[in-house]
Amino acid sequence: MARARDTMPDAGQGAGHTAGTAMAAVDAHGVVVAWGREAERLSGLSATDVIGRCAGRLLADPEVILRAPAFTDRSRRGDGWSGTAGLRRADGSLLDVYLRVCPLTERDGGVRWLVTATEMTTVPSWPMNGAGVQALLTGAPIGIAVRDTDLRCTWVNDALALQDGIPREKRLGRRLTEVLPGPEAESVEAVMRLVLKSGEPLVDHEYRTWMSTNPQQEHSFSTSFFRLDDADGRTLGVCAMSVDVTDRQRARERLAVLSEASTRIGTTLEVMRTGQELADLAVARIADFVAVDLAESVALGEDSLARLGSTNGYVPAFRRAGVASIHAGNPESLWSRGDVVSVPAPSPFTEVLASGESHLEPVVNASRGTWLDRDQGRSDRMRTHAMHSLMIVPIHARGAVLGVAVFFRMGDSVPFEADDLRLAEELVARAALSLDSARRYVREHAAALALQRNLLPGRLDGGVAVEVASHYVPADTQSGVGGDWFDVIPLSGARVALVVGDVVGHGINAAATMGRLRASVHTLANMDLCPDELLAHLDDTISRLDAEDSGTPGRVGAEAGTTCLYAVYDPATRRCTMARAGHPPPVVISPQGRVWVPDLPAGLPLGVGPASFEAVDLELPEGCVIAFYSDGLVETRDQDIDAGIRRLGTVLARPDRPLDELCTAAFDTLPTRALEDDATLLLARTRSLMPSQIATWDLPHDPVVVAHARALATAQLTGWGLEALTATTELIVSELVTNAVRHGAGSITLRLIRHEVLVCEVTDASDSVPRLRHARPTDEGGRGLFLVAQLSSRRGTRHSSTGKTVWAEQEINMPGPLRTLEA
Repeated sequence: MARARDTMPDAGQGAGHTAGTAMAAVDAHGVVVAWGREAERLSGLSATDVIGRCAGRLLADPEVILRAPAFTDRSRRGDGWSGTAGLRRADGSLLDVYLRVCPLTERDGGVRWLVTATEMTTVPSWPMNGAGVQALLTGAPIGIAVRDTDLRCTWVNDALALQDGIPREKRLGRRLTEVLPGPEAESVEAVMRLVLKSGEPLVDHEYRTWMSTNPQQEHSFSTSFFRLDDADGRTLGVCAMSVDVTDRQRARERLAVLSEASTRIGTTLEVMRTGQELADLAVARIADFVAVDLAESVALGEDSLARLGSTNGYVPAFRRAGVASIHAGNPESLWSRGDVVSVPAPSPFTEVLASGESHLEPVVNASRGTWLDRDQGRSDRMRTHAMHSLMIVPIHARGAVLGVAVFFRMGDSVPFEADDLRLAEELVARAALSLDSARRYVREHAAALALQRNLLPGRLDGGVAVEVASHYVPADTQSGVGGDWFDVIPLSGARVALVVGDVVGHGINAAATMGRLRASVHTLANMDLCPDELLAHLDDTISRLDAEDSGTPGRVGAEAGTTCLYAVYDPATRRCTMARAGHPPPVVISPQGRVWVPDLPAGLPLGVGPASFEAVDLELPEGCVIAFYSDGLVETRDQDIDAGIRRLGTVLARPDRPLDELCTAAFDTLPTRALEDDATLLLARTRSLMPSQIATWDLPHDPVVVAHARALATAQLTGWGLEALTATTELIVSELVTNAVRHGAGSITLRLIRHEVLVCEVTDASDSVPRLRHARPTDEGGRGLFLVAQLSSRRGTRHSSTGKTVWAEQEINMPGPLRTLEA
């Protein structure tokens, strides 16, 4: 009697294509010798109940098997048999099943039968006669082979021969290593031995092998193994079911390469680095040698080439952005990264760019009369390194031609085929998007940087008031440059305005906003406003501009949140008046090297809401250094702004050094990593006017004082050696003093200042503003300020808490303009 352990292993477990199939083995006399677990489930009969009984008694019609040709006709045993029958279950009911009977030839020539049964509910409705089974064996994609305990093939179906190209005659009686020598066959045999020993099925074991019909074509197979046992528990052999998964494996490899490309290509917004990343990834995965050649304009962020033109037979269109090889040092390449690459025209390169289609040349035609005759250098390298297979893929994105990617295989590598080209095209398409993004970033970054540099002052001149130096470093971020700006604006009376600001955001919008704000500050500074009043007017301007931008589609108001520090220094009094709107305070270094930060109210950033600004008046000794800066210079992720200000003060505590050296030293203390924000530094060393350069007189509010004022001015000019300006100065003084007497109030002060220009100032207690008029020929007055404007290089009015000052400047080194006016 059979024991319970004499059941067959359930070969269908874990393999979806065999699940639900009952299996049994019958000897040459029709006696059941093995009974699978699925057969137990299907019939309700255990292996103990069935093994040793006649198989026919398990069927409703025992004659079904005896009428099968496979049993009656010995010549047709190799074909097997299939059909339908009624299976007697343990409870006496009948179950319609589909039977498949296959012969198992033993080593001694005997025959056993492998019987499989499937419920009819899972079997197709079309008739399964002998012809249908033959068609199934011929066209089925699953190859089946049965091997004995020595791993010699005892039975094989037709599909397996179609898969690997090994005919039945060559396979029967031989081991796998005898027909497919190599490490892969040895690995498969090791798996079969493990299945024979353990009895545990192994599903979806993958291995690769070369087709015997085509030694250069590699195929991948997925094979499942299960052991065959007889009724006594004796191992009969192992059954292998194989499926060709070459396409699946290649698709998986392509997906793996493309997935890796998403993380390894485009890690930065640098065009040249992205090109090198593409070359590095493609080598060994697709080709043995890869070069990425981009149109020269791409690296500069300019528009790409629309069409190529030749010059003396060559097209200097490319610059090598990336090159990689399986050999160290890239010996196959004629050009290094960054070199200009030329190719003959016509050639596959120019054809690819003209057509936009890839070029595949599985075997390079190196015979005479081809394009290689006109490119001897490349031809020699290809011959030296046995470069025999070529692909050229155009790099284009969003309608722009960026360049070409060139792939070569060398030596013993198999030639490229259509699947390789498709993978290369997908890889290049992904890289092209990164390259195009990098190109657009370079272009926008360059435009923003150019805009910002053009909007910043080209040359700073502090006049006689201050010596100045500046340094600006844009942030090295993907967002581009920011909106930092600084300025030195000459004012009346030898004074100078010093300003530094920071616009929120980065990129071209921030640079454009900075330009608008700098122009606004210049306009307000020319009105000679006090620092706190200027910031209030600038705050109103920003709020108005921001409201206009927010109502315009496609425009973003970036002015709100801008910070600014504005200071006015007067060398005549050595007083500096300053106010700030949310900007870091200045750092002051005395001539002796003492560092201090003025107690200057911070104020709110501009444009964020109702704000008031408070000015502070400081008296500074000559030779002080004042540092104006943006927060990018003193604030980092790992250091707060107070620590950064202390660091800056320590570096600048050497006021005797040239200002340019101090600027450089301040930036040298920054972290070596890329700046997180723009960094700006403006240094100003104060100067003062000598008492001999200033003459001041207090005059009574009386019309007779006009003549006396002219006499005082003439005497002073003679003492200064400026007799050439006497006539024009007399007219200017006369008109300004007369206006103060007629339209002003309180006492009158006349002041002359001699520095690079001659300044004439008249101050009174009135706040009325004199206006320039164009008098008619019949008018008796109204020509005073017109004459002043014609005789001076600059003129204007400024207000103070005690009144107003009307001033006019004359160039000292120019001839008096009176004669020109009279002429």
